[in-house]
Amino acid sequence: MTLRHWEIFLAVCEQNSMTRTAEKLHMTQPSVSQAIKELEEHYDTRLFDRLGKRLYLTDAGKTLLHYTRQILSLRDETEQTMRTAGRQEYLRLGASITVGQVVLLDFLRHLRENRPQTKHVSVIHNTSHLEKMLLNDTLDAALVEGEIHSPYLTEEPFMRDELILVADPDTDIDTITTETLPSLPFYLREEGSGTRLLFEQVMRSRHIPYHIAGVFNNTADIKTAVEYGLGVSVLSRHAVSRELDKGRLKEIPLSGLSFQRDFRLVLHKDKHLTPALEYLIAYCRGLT
Repeated sequence: MTLRHWEIFLAVCEQNSMTRTAEKLHMTQPSVSQAIKELEEHYDTRLFDRLGKRLYLTDAGKTLLHYTRQILSLRDETEQTMRTAGRQEYLRLGASITVGQVVLLDFLRHLRENRPQTKHVSVIHNTSHLEKMLLNDTLDAALVEGEIHSPYLTEEPFMRDELILVADPDTDIDTITTETLPSLPFYLREEGSGTRLLFEQVMRSRHIPYHIAGVFNNTADIKTAVEYGLGVSVLSRHAVSRELDKGRLKEIPLSGLSFQRDFRLVLHKDKHLTPALEYLIAYCRGLT
């Protein structure tokens, strides 16, 4: 098998069509079909189910797709590293929304001051989306608070965090029990968020119902809604520390409930550790 076979296979997976793949790669359709046939004969397994005019990856095809992305990514990384050796390096870093607010920008400042030769691209999204980006090799690393499910990724905790119940500062509520929680209007993050997942897991484990008044995909809007007295929320203590200090939000003690978690650094298990990645790992370990 050659790199060209894997390039064609990846293109077929992305285009979901032999014809579109041939157009994209400036090949004939029979040549594309022949390359896929050679792959299937080489591995003695079907890679696609062909139903009508549509292609569907088999389980074997999904496995090969994972390795193909890694092989071609390593080739591209080799080219990039060798062509820029000693001159410049790159880091593609993602963070979930809470960790991005607490850690990411400070790290990027340190990176600029200590490794000015490192070019970086950063993205903030929820944990489930970042997991897909890591698996597709569109990120080198991610800082998350939510659950990671893929066995192809490794995790290392680097900072302890807790969620606390916050309300507007003018509320006359001083403490909340599990009996009074169901009556409160909650403003929560979207599904796929680590904060939302932890909240739901704890509430479900204690069989406590809750009322959702709003769902936002960023912490800033939730804090504003709570500050305006529209409801309450459960957010990272790190993420609301400034508002608590300024008296814009009020922490309400939760009797009998605890929301604890770790911020974690996530990498693909086969990822080559560049100097920039090693700097990121050392930085995170310094926060432990």
